[in-house]
Amino acid sequence: MEMELKAMLDNLADAGCTKHDAEIAGELYKKGQTDELIRLLKKCRCSLMDEMHESQRKVDRMDFLIRRVERKAAK
Repeated sequence: MEMELKAMLDNLADAGCTKHDAEIAGELYKKGQTDELIRLLKKCRCSLMDEMHESQRKVDRMDFLIRRVERKAAK
């Protein structure tokens, strides 16, 4: 079980979850509170998805600017 816990904590760190959330996840895992652990993991996933969507919006803005400059340069 200790190896599984370490692997989970390593995965959370690799995924960019906060240290605080990883600590809570570790405690929930140790206590066998699976439902709460799953809820926390889904919350962390949602945060990562929000970050990804924000990054995509930034890329979209850059693409818009690139196309705009390219069109002006082609005239």
